[in-house]
Amino acid sequence: MKRRHFISIMAAGTVSAAYVKLGNAFALPLKTHRYQIAVIDLMILKRQKISALPLAREIGADGLEIDMGGLGNRETFDNKLADPQVRQQYLDKAKELNLTFCSLAMTGFYAQSFAKREGVEKMVGDCIQIMQQMNIKVAFLPLGIQGDLTKNPELRPLIVERLKLVAPLAEKTGVIIGIETALSAAEEVKLLKDVGSKAIQIYFNFSNALEAGRDVSEELRILGKNRICQIHCTDKDGVWLENNTRLDMHKVKKTLDQMGWKGWLVIERSRDAAQPQNVKGNYAANTAYMKSVFQTK
Repeated sequence: MKRRHFISIMAAGTVSAAYVKLGNAFALPLKTHRYQIAVIDLMILKRQKISALPLAREIGADGLEIDMGGLGNRETFDNKLADPQVRQQYLDKAKELNLTFCSLAMTGFYAQSFAKREGVEKMVGDCIQIMQQMNIKVAFLPLGIQGDLTKNPELRPLIVERLKLVAPLAEKTGVIIGIETALSAAEEVKLLKDVGSKAIQIYFNFSNALEAGRDVSEELRILGKNRICQIHCTDKDGVWLENNTRLDMHKVKKTLDQMGWKGWLVIERSRDAAQPQNVKGNYAANTAYMKSVFQTK
């Protein structure tokens, strides 16, 4: 996929009920997709802003991962979605644009310690409450820098303990908390077994595997379809996905097909180093490419 796909998907950004042309192929209607493509409000520079929704539609995405807001030293997230009026505006706008909220992110834990920070039960509980109110099924919980178990293995018992603490909250409401770790897939399997709850799963990130020199497809197979709730389907910044020589997206699709997995592929980074601030250009190009691989006949 080159410029012709980028142009075609931009032109088709508001089309959802008909086939969408992608070069010489056609994307299926959204309701029939095995894989759906989303972007992240934080990464398109619209954290907790309703303007993220029309921008996601312009980009050509099927859905949006929205954020709970900053954490800092607060008791809980700085969350505008706690306001019923703001929530309703989001829900109304999503319906108008035919967008889905694929996940609710607790990115405040990128810089905070899930293992040591006081009050995590309330924070996760607040997230789950918003999920219920907005019919969102997956929460994203990054263990972050301070929770990197490859560098701080001594934190593992604390993290397992806290995941066991919040798991019943998710189980009770029928939602899933997807954790992102720096561990290998084999170690993530062990971690999930120790937690012992189907409500805690892996939110897989291609970039983590690639940066550690691991094969993405093999990692996916080791985890298996029932342990992966959602996927951040990009690499670190530098080049668009279509130009990334260390990530074979067609092989990834074949692997996921063989596994029987289906769900949301959420674009995080993979911005062109020559134009890192070009939000619409970078994310529309990556969205178009992902659709050309995962949503065509």
